[in-house]
Amino acid sequence: MLEFTCDTQQSGKQISHSWKHTVGSGHAGLALRADWRQQLKQCHDKLGFEHVRFHGILSAPMDTLTIQMDKPCYSFYNANNIMDFLVGIGMRPFVELSFMPRALSSGDKTVFEYQANVTPPRDFKDWATLIDKLVRNWVDRYGLEEVRKWYFEVWNEPNLENFWTGGQEKYFQLYKLTVETIKNIDADLHVGGPATAANDWIPEFVSFCDKNNLPADFISTHQYPTDAFGNPGDDTITQLSKSKRSIMTTNAKEVVKYAAGKPVYYTEWSTSSNPRDSLHDQPFAAAFVTKTLMEVCEHVQGYSYWTFSDIFDENFFPEQPFQGGFGMLTIDGIPKPVYRAYELLSQVGSERLEV
Repeated sequence: MLEFTCDTQQSGKQISHSWKHTVGSGHAGLALRADWRQQLKQCHDKLGFEHVRFHGILSAPMDTLTIQMDKPCYSFYNANNIMDFLVGIGMRPFVELSFMPRALSSGDKTVFEYQANVTPPRDFKDWATLIDKLVRNWVDRYGLEEVRKWYFEVWNEPNLENFWTGGQEKYFQLYKLTVETIKNIDADLHVGGPATAANDWIPEFVSFCDKNNLPADFISTHQYPTDAFGNPGDDTITQLSKSKRSIMTTNAKEVVKYAAGKPVYYTEWSTSSNPRDSLHDQPFAAAFVTKTLMEVCEHVQGYSYWTFSDIFDENFFPEQPFQGGFGMLTIDGIPKPVYRAYELLSQVGSERLEV
């Protein structure tokens, strides 16, 4: 029988609660729902999450930019409605600037059930105009002191063609124009990227910003333990079985090294990238999450779990309470084991003692 001992008089090591910085959701349209808001407030109040990140603040049904009578029509009513709610409950957005409004898009390729356009803008100047108007609107509405506490992340997983058809060169062009536009509003607004899948493009992104004298206030990327493990077509269990122990921490350390002192935020991670994985609903997720967070928390500034709720409809909206969704809570608000893990983690103190 194993025995564990701990000298409680020892000098402890400081522990960062980086898992509380941000939590993920699906897309902006869901944030207009009353049940989504109720569950987010619960997760903020009970688990301590400070920011929330979701796709599609520029996509339908936000209607931030449409063409009316051959003229651009800007409307931030829905976007502001969401931000009003977040600020009202003491949370803030980790703003993912995506996807392309149809009025600006250079093509018809879309992703997800809500048909998010993933093509570059026809005219990058028009994109800059949209970003300028949107961010100035928020500064006017909430004040600089508040918006300086937000984070602006340029796009989502541009290294995957499913989410960006322009390749690295056009993504870097998009980032350059976006960061220059936002910094022209206020130099202290936080802007970063490249928001890639699987820790990709980090050295190239840092090098691009350095060579072009561009600010990058943070580095963001995503990781799942199923990334690049197994063979095409393998199921999730097989992918996990071929993964490597502590791979999440190993890769995070590499990203931190490439970031060269810039803060690192993982704006998506989970026990797998499968949106219908039964393990998401089971004790495995709680154990994996706890181990991973305890290993990685000291290396990064944010580690955002994807997602807080099964109110999520990238492919379809299931009605069953347990269907392997990403969420910590079911569609009806039933806590899963992973929710209970975060509940325990919310009570963790500020020191780690050697056992």
